[in-house]
Amino acid sequence: MGRSRKSAKERTPEYFTVDVERLDQEGRGIAHVDGKVVFIQGALPGERVTYERLRSKSSFDVGRVTEIHRESVLRVAPRCPNFGFGPGSCGGCTMQHLEPSAQVAFKERVLLDTLWRIGKVKPEQVLMPIYGPFWGYRHRARLTVRDVAKKGGVLVGFHEKSSSYVADMHVCPVLTPNVSALLDPLRELIGGLAMRQRMPQVEVAVGGDGRTALVFRTLDPVTPEDHEKLMAFGEAHDLDIWLQPKGPETAHAALPENEKKLGLSLPEFNVRITFKPTDFTQVNHALNETMVSRAVRLLDVHPEHKVADFFCGLGNFTLPLARRAGRVIGIEGSEGLVARARQGAADNGLASKTTFRARNLFTWCEADWEELEKTMGGIDRVLIDPPREGALALARVLAATDKRPARVVYVSCNPATLARDCAVLHHEGGWKIKAAGIMNMFPHTGHVESIAVLEPGEKPSAPDEAAAEIERRIAAQGDDAVKMNLSGE
Repeated sequence: MGRSRKSAKERTPEYFTVDVERLDQEGRGIAHVDGKVVFIQGALPGERVTYERLRSKSSFDVGRVTEIHRESVLRVAPRCPNFGFGPGSCGGCTMQHLEPSAQVAFKERVLLDTLWRIGKVKPEQVLMPIYGPFWGYRHRARLTVRDVAKKGGVLVGFHEKSSSYVADMHVCPVLTPNVSALLDPLRELIGGLAMRQRMPQVEVAVGGDGRTALVFRTLDPVTPEDHEKLMAFGEAHDLDIWLQPKGPETAHAALPENEKKLGLSLPEFNVRITFKPTDFTQVNHALNETMVSRAVRLLDVHPEHKVADFFCGLGNFTLPLARRAGRVIGIEGSEGLVARARQGAADNGLASKTTFRARNLFTWCEADWEELEKTMGGIDRVLIDPPREGALALARVLAATDKRPARVVYVSCNPATLARDCAVLHHEGGWKIKAAGIMNMFPHTGHVESIAVLEPGEKPSAPDEAAAEIERRIAAQGDDAVKMNLSGE
């Protein structure tokens, strides 16, 4: 007989007291109750806590701290009034209760554990973590807009934890100070628009020089009165106003002369990259500068080298590499991004040293690699900076080919797919994981940005048992390594 399903309001609360052992990848405390793993929001290792059970599955439970009996020395008071784990808490941050340097150590452990558990690989050297400011670092954000009469009008901010509701935010310490200060004025502005219920989001982008653009997503044509209010708001707060009637490609500056004003600078390489506020750029400018510098240095590029930059985007790595190498080719899936990266190279006086090509890198094959080798006259170095899905097709090609570059630097925003791809390179191709380390791109979140250095070694005569098992798991999971069990259970 099936059990009746009750809503959260009808369910009788259940409380348990446990000792917390460690953190999971999302920054939740891990404990065990009757042999079953429990993930506890707001709990830290070494603490004894009471938690309320929120969800119960056959193999695990999820809970939320309600009382701390023994507090960790690493626990700190959150700076943000919106931070928490109860109803209404902002979902933008998950770790403000953990001392910032301890967050960095935690992420390093996540990286190393993930490399081993998924890939059965260990780096020969662990790189020193790199990090920038812990507060006011976020130069890009997508803010949701909702007109909620019960809460007094328009809300502008991030979603609440595990919810589609918008947090009732008035400040945000991780946004740049000028953007945090705009939250209340934005609520007032949008509340006074005729189309306030037809404007679901505002995207924010801050350039390297502090220039700030707001992209208003509009589901209906903007009335002359609303347009006038938006433009007056931009003038009053020194903002570039953009409108986006449909997809990101439709975003345009309300004043055409502002179309190419946003820029990201990399002073060490004398490079400035122009971008649109809807483009992907790293949210943490200070960390991005350090990351690019480290990647170029680790790649050990010399003037005679030919370099391939895969998933090049607007040229965040391509253009700095072109200052050091003889020739660089940037490869990216989007024709539009390739065209703009090419323009960026011209703007920086690097057109003669760069080539850009549009190609679906998720279907990369050995024939593509051979053609690239022929076009470039050999590839000495490779940089890979993929999205969360990783670069499995490219890893397989580099594992199989006999024409191998002397060094690969892999920049990753997902340790699970990094581990998977390194496993393919190591177990199938004999590549050595020379070094790996983390970069704290998103303080106070569980997001782990990392970098790995690989060099070719002796190819195995046949794939080892670990490689075969990893390939079976990849096939079973539909290439989604994120679903692989990382809890160690």
